[in-house]
Amino acid sequence: MNTEKLKNRFYELYGEGEATVFFSPSRINIIGEHTDYNGGFVMPGAIEMGTYGVARKRVDNVLKMVSENFELKVETTVENMVYENRHGWANYVKGVIHELGVSGYKTGGMEILVNGNIPIGAGLSSSASLELLVGEMVNCLFNEGRIDRLEMIKLCQNAENHFIGVMCGIMDQFAIGMGRKDKCILLDCDTQVHEYIDFCMDEHVLVIMNTNKRRKLNESKYNERRAQCEEALEEIRKYKDIKNLCQLSTVEFEECAMYIGDPGRRNRARHVVYENERVKKAAAALKSGEIEVLGELINKSHESLRDLYEVTGPDLDSIVEAATGCAGCIGARMTGAGFGGCAIAIVQADRVDDFIRHVSDEYLDRTGYRADFYITGIGDGTRVIA
Repeated sequence: MNTEKLKNRFYELYGEGEATVFFSPSRINIIGEHTDYNGGFVMPGAIEMGTYGVARKRVDNVLKMVSENFELKVETTVENMVYENRHGWANYVKGVIHELGVSGYKTGGMEILVNGNIPIGAGLSSSASLELLVGEMVNCLFNEGRIDRLEMIKLCQNAENHFIGVMCGIMDQFAIGMGRKDKCILLDCDTQVHEYIDFCMDEHVLVIMNTNKRRKLNESKYNERRAQCEEALEEIRKYKDIKNLCQLSTVEFEECAMYIGDPGRRNRARHVVYENERVKKAAAALKSGEIEVLGELINKSHESLRDLYEVTGPDLDSIVEAATGCAGCIGARMTGAGFGGCAIAIVQADRVDDFIRHVSDEYLDRTGYRADFYITGIGDGTRVIA
């Protein structure tokens, strides 16, 4: 993105004067879906697509917010950090400022312009990208960069959970805030203990496939799935002392599965436990360069999300089936919360063009939608760029 053009637009909106440019990436999750809020492992990475922002501190408490991605412009004050439906995307900005303020950090009036190249509703965490962007703005402009990055990540998660109302785990904010170039993150979501793993696939590339079926998490069954997992955990706890589902090995789960009365809840819990094991195996495969093994685990992840967790749907299933049926693809699955959005595929680098043509045509035939495809590297986390 042309940041000089974005700054010039900022000056058109707010007038001349010193302003700071920020960038916050999007993220993909290689494997480990719906394990984060169950205390398990995930393996995400920040990507080179994301949200750019220009911001300037004001002398008063007025907050002016403009996005190049939406027509809606919002003006309010920092004393009025309450959720309002009419404020749309700006509620994410307000939520972060609210959380920082009640946690004792300095906040104040700002002029903000944002512009992202993340497809909205594609499951690439455009909301978490915006949250960390705003957190970094407040950190830089009002707190001299003193806010600890992990603290900021947790506050942004709180904003999504309590201000927006989506009970997400910490993965999205963590990957976006802690991303490193050419590294994916093996993250224990229970303890936040993490390890960076080289994301080098030699003769293969990672392709993001956008179904162009938008989803909105607070209007989906995401919170329902989380509640089902919590109910399953409570049923198991009557017989086994555990903190979360991902403390169970697959063998232990099968010993406890009978205690979960409802078959649907049992399926949700089974996915979580087995997916957690797949993440550990995938990390080992990536470290040892066993890309084919990683591909097999990714395929199994999608099958479990489809059959046990039931968060895929016809569009995601169609694009993944088209991908896995294409020569040169060693693995594909939905990524993100599901219910629409994106899938990923690991594809031989010399067959990418044929892969995109094949999947594009087959997906269009099956669904009537045109898919978009992105090939992007793993990049650094949220930062000041100018």
